[in-house]
This record gives sequence, C-alpha cells and structure tokens, in this order.
Amino acid sequence: MSTLLKVKELTKTVWSNGQELKILKPCNFSLEAGQSVAITGRSGSGKSTLLSLLAGLDTASGGEIWLADKPIHKLDEEARAAVRKQHVGFVFQSFMLVDSLTALENVMLPLELSGFKDAEQQAKSLLQSVGLEHRGTHFPNQLSGGEQQRVAVARAFASQPDILFADEPTGNLDAENGQKVEDLLFELNQKSGTTLVLVTHDKNLAKRCQRELAMQAGELTDVS
Repeated sequence: MSTLLKVKELTKTVWSNGQELKILKPCNFSLEAGQSVAITGRSGSGKSTLLSLLAGLDTASGGEIWLADKPIHKLDEEARAAVRKQHVGFVFQSFMLVDSLTALENVMLPLELSGFKDAEQQAKSLLQSVGLEHRGTHFPNQLSGGEQQRVAVARAFASQPDILFADEPTGNLDAENGQKVEDLLFELNQKSGTTLVLVTHDKNLAKRCQRELAMQAGELTDVS
C-alpha cells in the first residue's frame, strides 16, 4: 500500500490569558491508502484539533503534513481548499446538511461543484447505497437524525475522496442508527478504498478500525 498521509513533528500551540497552551505536542505518523484509523481520547485531549490540521481546515504551529504528496503545511487557504476538494471528504457529528436543499440536492452539491455531468444520476445511486433512494425529495427537517447522517455519508463519498475524516459520526445518534452509520462507513471504505479516519469516544467503534491512535493531553500514541 502507498502512503497517503504523513505527519512529521506536528504541533499546535495557542495563547490564552497570556499563557501558552500546547494543544498538540510533536507527533509523527503516517497512514496508508485504504486504512481505517480511529483517533480516541477524552474530551479536550486534542482529537478534533488534530483532525482539523490533517484536513487542512486549521494551520499548525509547527511541523509538516503531507497529504497525497502535497505539503499542506506550506499552502495558503486557497491551495488547501483545492486539496480538500480533490482528495478529502467529511462527516461531522452535527450532519451539516444544507437545510434549503433536498436530500438528493445535498448529495448532488459536491458533484456539481466538481463539474460532474451526471451529478443527479450519481447522487441517486449514492442515496440508494445508503438505503435512502425513497427519501431523495425530502428536506433535512423531514428526515430523522439517522437518515440525515446517512445522507451526509453519501455526500462525503460523492466526490470519491482519497481520505474521509469523520468527527464523532455517531455521537448524536441512538444505538440502532449509530450502528447503521458505522456499518455504512466501513462498507464504503472497503468498496471504494477510501482511507477512513474516525475521531470517536466509542471504544467498540475504535476496535473496528485497523489502527487506533490515542490522544492524551496533546500527546499521540499508536496503540494498535
């Protein structure tokens, strides 16, 4: 397998009330294409900060991030956005669907932005893959939480990303719907070969991943 993501001496420091806070202490690791990886740890340990840095949503204080051979740490916001558009998908705890668009239109959105000619047909196929082809004309407020998250998963995989970052993807769901979304993420991960990076408190979810990286007080340890 080829290396998709490589991190060298990555750090994040912020200032609060005149004091330096080390949110992320120097960490080093790499992820292979197609791997499933869990980032675990208590609230406030730095998990979501690490995810934001890896995805190019935030800038590091020091170190290097290479994603698909591109130096994220050297790029400005416009260039990072271009890398995200080409290589990255996201699933968030709060679904992040566009309220004024139907389920089908939400999935079509990244396809249209990427210039896909058959965006509607591809989006319908993706909704079918998450079991929601019959809900395509419904708006987010007409869907259950579990259905909204499944639409979000379909949208995340729409542009066939090389890597999918999921931040507590089952955190707002009941056990049954959480299980459905988990199964879906791993199924699509295996079918598409997309690298899956999950931030989670759920130890059972972490065990389903090939690797586990644990965060504690800003320090990252490979426990897999």
